[in-house]
Amino acid sequence: MTQFYELWMDNDYNPFVLFDSNGKIAAINQEAQYLLSQADAKELFDMASAYASMTFGFKTTLFDFRLGESLYYGLTVGYLDDNNIGIKLYKKPVKRFTSLDESGEFINIYSLLDLCISAASISRKIVFKKDFDPTFPELKLQIEKFAQLISKIFESHHDAASITVKLAVKTGEYIKFNDKRYPIFLLSIEGDERDAKKEHAIEQLAQGINCAVYFKPKETVISSPMICA
Repeated sequence: MTQFYELWMDNDYNPFVLFDSNGKIAAINQEAQYLLSQADAKELFDMASAYASMTFGFKTTLFDFRLGESLYYGLTVGYLDDNNIGIKLYKKPVKRFTSLDESGEFINIYSLLDLCISAASISRKIVFKKDFDPTFPELKLQIEKFAQLISKIFESHHDAASITVKLAVKTGEYIKFNDKRYPIFLLSIEGDERDAKKEHAIEQLAQGINCAVYFKPKETVISSPMICA
């Protein structure tokens, strides 16, 4: 039973971390490992300390916050002695694709992004920086609509002095559709300024082309399944 419980915790959708009294990690599940590849362990320990109950026991607090790439709606902090304190975060549901449009054409995504960057550079004096995972295969995309989406996001950063474009595979996540497994890729566009008024138009463009979009104060992130040759 103990082994089953440990396996259950390790495969939980929600991240869990157990710290010792010095803030060092004593135990961690898989989801928390993904989280700590994007966020700082000290930040989690500070949250555990801040939201712990005044006496030994467990305390759940519900509020919206973001860590790394995920949104959360609350957390539980528990400790039974002075040597261990645990924290569990509750992830908000994200868009799940109930259907997948496999139409489109295969294209080198690096070339497509370079074209979008070149087009955006014509009318604006923006320094573009690229941080691309170099291992992407050709992807099947609705090329024109995907390019329109990227261009609209660039427009939302029209006052930025520089824009950083990052392309990477999302670790440990995939979509299963028609008995096929599709990894998820992330495209992040970040600048020191972002016009939130364009969010609705960006979301409208993302609909129907297998893209989910979420926004941070200075960043827009697209997640989409990798439909490969």
